[in-house]
Amino acid sequence: MLRLLFSSWGAEWGSAALVFAVGALIGRCAAQGMNAVQWAGALVAILGSITVAVAVRVWPNEPSQAKLDRDD
Repeated sequence: MLRLLFSSWGAEWGSAALVFAVGALIGRCAAQGMNAVQWAGALVAILGSITVAVAVRVWPNEPSQAKLDRDD
C-alpha cells in the first residue's frame, strides 16, 4: 500500500490532486469575498502547489551516480 503511495505514479496524482484542492478551496473563498492580503496568500498557495506539481514531474526517478575525479 505504501509503495504505491510513495511511487512516482502516486506522487504525480497526489500533486495533481493538491493543485485541484487548492484551486477549489481558493475559488470557494473568493466567491465569499476576500481582501487584498487574502488574495496574496491565495496566489502564494496556488504558485506553491503548481511548483510541487512541476517539481514532481521534472525530478529524475533514479538517483544519478556522481563521478569522482580522484588522483591516487
